[in-house]
Amino acid sequence: METTKHDLKTIAKAVASLGTSLLRVNRGVVTKGHRKAPAKLLELYEAEYCPFCRHVREALTELDIDARIYPVPKGGKRYKARLTKLGGSPKVPFLHDPNTGTKLYESEAIVEYLYKEYGIEGIPVPERKIATSTLATATRGKSGMFAVPSKAATKPLELWSFEGSPYSRLVREVLCELETSYVLHNVGKSPGSYADLFPPIIRHNHMKSYLPATENRKKLIARGGKMMVPFIVDPNTKTEMYQTKDIQEYLRKTYGA
Repeated sequence: METTKHDLKTIAKAVASLGTSLLRVNRGVVTKGHRKAPAKLLELYEAEYCPFCRHVREALTELDIDARIYPVPKGGKRYKARLTKLGGSPKVPFLHDPNTGTKLYESEAIVEYLYKEYGIEGIPVPERKIATSTLATATRGKSGMFAVPSKAATKPLELWSFEGSPYSRLVREVLCELETSYVLHNVGKSPGSYADLFPPIIRHNHMKSYLPATENRKKLIARGGKMMVPFIVDPNTKTEMYQTKDIQEYLRKTYGA
């Protein structure tokens, strides 16, 4: 029977990444759900290290909404011209909602729009709290901050992740550095779920009757066989894999210059 495990170096890196999650302990982990789902994918131009972008990514996890991510790290050029043409400026975050034609800069305006357009009525818009988000960015140093030489993927990759996951963050940082666009499938923890409080290693190896409440978690289990993040799908090479270290190595080997 297959079991789930991580190598010790990856665990150590995830523990360091956990500090970022703890600084934002009430954000980007548990799904609140949405009133309606966008018919067409939202488009988010952002950078993993950016504290303002984090506020938007947290909201996407909480609303359980997928989005096409266009990474714009420092020194990156792949999507800057497209971003500037679409919004008028190369700054991030920038949201384009093709369902309504809405184009927005400024993280607070974006999150307010997302909650108003897609959120469940009565759920308040979360505060940005930029001080803790900035501190969270500082804990990651230069990880995910600067563009590195890379090759563009013909088709966007798919990543199952949620903002507060320390393991997923390590993969998103590599995707940002490589300027690799991807479809983000948010799989935040189910509200009130006892099983979701446990690490995926325990849940997968010892909780065989686990049944998630959210649609994306169900889809991930159907696609990959278990509820564990990160999970990546690359339609360009027909590759599907779990495990942070393996994904990082694959991305650098496949799309690094």
